[in-house]
Amino acid sequence: MPLEARNALLLAAGFAPIFPQHDLADAELTAAREIIDRILAGHAPHPALAVDRHWTLLSANAAIAALTDGVAGHLLAGAVNVLRLGLHPEGLAPRIVNFAEWRAHLLRRLARDVALSADPVLAALLEELESYPASIAVDLSPTPEPPEPAVAVPLIIASPHGPLTFLSTTTMFGTATDVTLAGIAIESFFPANRQTADAMATFAGSVQDALSGPRE
Repeated sequence: MPLEARNALLLAAGFAPIFPQHDLADAELTAAREIIDRILAGHAPHPALAVDRHWTLLSANAAIAALTDGVAGHLLAGAVNVLRLGLHPEGLAPRIVNFAEWRAHLLRRLARDVALSADPVLAALLEELESYPASIAVDLSPTPEPPEPAVAVPLIIASPHGPLTFLSTTTMFGTATDVTLAGIAIESFFPANRQTADAMATFAGSVQDALSGPRE
């Protein structure tokens, strides 16, 4: 049971909550912030991001720009919800080659979170995402070969370099006793083939060149 739900049960029973809830910017979570930053930076040149329990983006490394290219500006303004960004028709959805498979994976995961937490924010998000189109035409150039039987659901993104295929991992703080910290997840995307690894290395090089500016 999530720590926030445990606190709610204690309050309902007339007891004070026992799990603190700090803001991520608070001094108490300084070490945690530094750990998150190190994980994100260390995952370069591949995309990685950190989200809170409502899938709101907290931080990301520079490589995430390879995935968000072409996304509508309003989806990247203010508090960015990563699941909304992924499934919205003006978000990543038009570039996701295996959209139906990826959509089903994300909705199952979110539905499981709702069932475990009874969180009204997550429930509203699930209802919103389920209302988005279930199929979106993806313009592929070139068209990828039929995928081999998968051992995990990949994220396949259309790009100028051809389809980019990633497998993701989720990292959480296993011993968290703070509500905020317990809800943070770091999603890291690993290249599932050599083409994707090479494309991400090229992208990282172009970003570094842009940051360095013109050379004399």
